[in-house]
Amino acid sequence: MGFRLLYLVIGSLMLLGHSEPDAASKQDVKNTFTNPVWEGADPWILQQGDEYVYCFSANNGISVSRSKLLTQRGENRKIWSAPKTGWNKSCVWAPEIHFIEGHWYVYYAAGESGPPFIHQRTGVLRSKTADVFSEYEDMGMLNTGDDPSDISKNVWAIDMTVFEHRGKLYALWSGWLKQMDTDATPQHLFIQEMENPYTLKGKRVLLSSPEESWETGGPLNLNEGPQVLMRNDRVFIVYSCRESWLKEYRQGMLELKSADADPLNPESWKKQGPVFEGNQAVHGVGHVSFVKSPDRSEDWIIYHSKKGTEPGWNRDVRMQPFTWNTDGTPNFGEAVKAGEPLKRPSGEMEIEKAKKNE
Repeated sequence: MGFRLLYLVIGSLMLLGHSEPDAASKQDVKNTFTNPVWEGADPWILQQGDEYVYCFSANNGISVSRSKLLTQRGENRKIWSAPKTGWNKSCVWAPEIHFIEGHWYVYYAAGESGPPFIHQRTGVLRSKTADVFSEYEDMGMLNTGDDPSDISKNVWAIDMTVFEHRGKLYALWSGWLKQMDTDATPQHLFIQEMENPYTLKGKRVLLSSPEESWETGGPLNLNEGPQVLMRNDRVFIVYSCRESWLKEYRQGMLELKSADADPLNPESWKKQGPVFEGNQAVHGVGHVSFVKSPDRSEDWIIYHSKKGTEPGWNRDVRMQPFTWNTDGTPNFGEAVKAGEPLKRPSGEMEIEKAKKNE
């Protein structure tokens, strides 16, 4: 009986040992996640092939990371440090990275000093190769003023993004009507055609001003953080309004009235809002970006929110799926509170399982 019992015990342990890795593997790959996903603000994520590229400012410079998973960043690498002297030596804000004609371009705001933040202008970097981690060259400051021939008359500009429509490249940004000596100045959205990814063409066009009741009412009226969302020949610009340091920070939206309308004509756009805002549990949602899930079946909005209701810029990054209304407009739904389980982006679990089985 002793030997038989020992044999049964050993056999049972062997069976357990054989089954445990599969069980552990299933437990390791969670099917949900919770917000916030990481610390930071002004999140910009771009989907390139089967990878997500995340670009952000840190330590007076710009870093990027890439990952096959939307909810998990990869290794962070610094691609640029602000120079010790010059117009862009300080206050590096809200960089965005775009892949255009075989190169990565990073659009960022910076200034020679601050506060007060009256010197902010927009610059652009270009990668030397198609590798996002390659070296970058500084292509200089973009002329976001009213005189294309005289950059000395340049005007305050932040939050630049770019998009292509009908074969033309356009720049969108938040700026002032004229240069001021106080940063307590209203911000507007401007659009301009681009000659190439590092040169603006023609003159800037005032596209949107904070005029509606839902984008005004606080100490400083702002339109900023424009992001382009396209679907079925529809072009939307989702932008942040109200004050970035207050819990009322929210999202408005412009829509191009028709696919053939001229984006440079303000009359070609219609405005509505708010289309995404905070609630009792989530405060000050702002500066969004948009991507698809890994299997391309879902749409996701990435945004930052305040950690509390008190004024300030203590923020973290969050994400959630969104849907589309029957009229073809996006429906961003209700901002999901921190800690509430969300189903992971479609296709993400399969990628993680495959990686664990390599």
